[in-house]
Amino acid sequence: MKKNFSLSDFDFTLPDELIAQHPAAERSASRLLDGRGGTTADRRFADLPGLLLPGDLLVFNDTKVVKARLFGQKASGGKLELLIERVLSPHADAGHEVAAHMKVSKKPLPGAVLQMEGGFTATLLGRWPEAHGPLYRFRLSSDPYALMAQFGHVPLPPYINHTDSADDEQRYQTVFAKNPGAVAAPTAALHFDKAMLDKLEAHGIARASVTLHVGAGTFQPVKAEQIADHVMHFERFEVPPATHEAIAACKARGGRVVAVGTTTVRALESAARFGPACDDTNIFITPGFEFQVVDVLLTNFHLPKSTLMMLVSAFSGYEHIMALYRHAIEQRYRFFSYGDAMLLDRYITGKALESST
Repeated sequence: MKKNFSLSDFDFTLPDELIAQHPAAERSASRLLDGRGGTTADRRFADLPGLLLPGDLLVFNDTKVVKARLFGQKASGGKLELLIERVLSPHADAGHEVAAHMKVSKKPLPGAVLQMEGGFTATLLGRWPEAHGPLYRFRLSSDPYALMAQFGHVPLPPYINHTDSADDEQRYQTVFAKNPGAVAAPTAALHFDKAMLDKLEAHGIARASVTLHVGAGTFQPVKAEQIADHVMHFERFEVPPATHEAIAACKARGGRVVAVGTTTVRALESAARFGPACDDTNIFITPGFEFQVVDVLLTNFHLPKSTLMMLVSAFSGYEHIMALYRHAIEQRYRFFSYGDAMLLDRYITGKALESST
């Protein structure tokens, strides 16, 4: 494996027409590129139960996407957009405070009261998490979650070129979404429906969950040419005791831990590396990273030059990943959030983890 990677190593050319703008008609109707064991096979997502083994453990991210995009205007009438990254204090006695990205032609000063669509206000308090931080801290005039639910818009990724619809509200959300707080979906999990979950359970495949609230930083470009110079954004996460126990039981019986999505990988490997007290991670997984928990990864296709391209390259080997992406483009797979998926083994000691199926 190449030792010193730069940003350009993770670039590729993707035809615009391969960027999926809408989900497949049915969640489990997507294609699945099987890249286990260093090989390449074109499959359907519906084949997944037969590609896993009884005793394996699927780990999902049960975060729930909130309608975090809000529109409003300054006192001068200038239009603006807020994308709430994190609810800091949801209750009135704690100030209804949030941390948000702000898109506006000229930034207002602290103390400015913004009039938001829906009739509520957002008062700018300053930057976050420190005086020169990348986000802005606001006090909303009512409960943030209630306001987002009533007046917010689905925070579709920047490469999806339509405004959010009722279909997006349903499909840019997993069927088991539980804990609100994400501004981007854990997209590998979007392929699962109840019928698929039932088939997996019947096949003897166990389930567990983590919560990692995906932040907007997942779409932000890496600006440093030397990837070691990039600083990752923080995301809140939790790996509950029941999931730690399920992983231990899986390993004890010789099963494999199958992470559904890169966000699940980040949560599991953060907990393993930093301990159970850690609940906020900016872990940066690049080639050479030593995985402690995850054996198999189910993931969608990622943006060129993104931190997620670096993560999957670390997991399954750089050359193998780049070859899989070239194959996916040649075979017209659908890319990114609403696109197809691939199944990968962990790269260890010079070769991919041997697949048993």
